[in-house]
Amino acid sequence: MSIYVGNLAYSITQENLTEVFADYGKVKRVHVPTDRETGRMRGFAFVEMETPEEEAAAIEELNGAEWMGRELKVNEARPREPRSSFSGGGGGGGGGRRNDRF
Repeated sequence: MSIYVGNLAYSITQENLTEVFADYGKVKRVHVPTDRETGRMRGFAFVEMETPEEEAAAIEELNGAEWMGRELKVNEARPREPRSSFSGGGGGGGGGRRNDRF
């Protein structure tokens, strides 16, 4: 399992998150996604811990906690949704009836 951590201050680092989650067990991995264009942190992260019990304890204690002036959103991460491609099919919208009289 992986833990989703949202509503993070943009100034946090992997080390900051590791320190906070280490209070609940061994942190295996911390991933802090950044914006491709700006390189700026996106305001959320993912944390993996050694055991499901450690992850459950961290979620229980940290969800709703205030850290660095923000109320954390901490829960079990959902699996990544498959991305749709731009090569035909799906997406877009914009349909509807066209009125060619004008």
